[in-house]
Amino acid sequence: MTAPGRARPAAGAAVAAAAAAAAAVTFDALVQPRASRARFGPRHGARIKLAVTAPPVDGEANAAVIELVAEAFGVPRSAVEVIAGASSRRKTIRVRGGTAARLEELAR
Repeated sequence: MTAPGRARPAAGAAVAAAAAAAAAVTFDALVQPRASRARFGPRHGARIKLAVTAPPVDGEANAAVIELVAEAFGVPRSAVEVIAGASSRRKTIRVRGGTAARLEELAR
């Protein structure tokens, strides 16, 4: 029930907002910690190689991966999450607000 004087949003607007919030791209990555410079790509088999300068200690490399991916996609760090492989070089990463087209562009 809506408060008096407040308009109820159209059902279509709610569906569109939910679809936009759910839009995300998920990809598999191979992380190279302690690299000489941070780099997104190229492909390494079915995975995308991510090189980060941070060591794989106390989550530093994961934080660097999140920073690199967020910057590459132009999204906030909070929109990037490691959904599998937190303690492995092989990770699955989800980017909310990312697109498959941008992923392909970055993977080259």
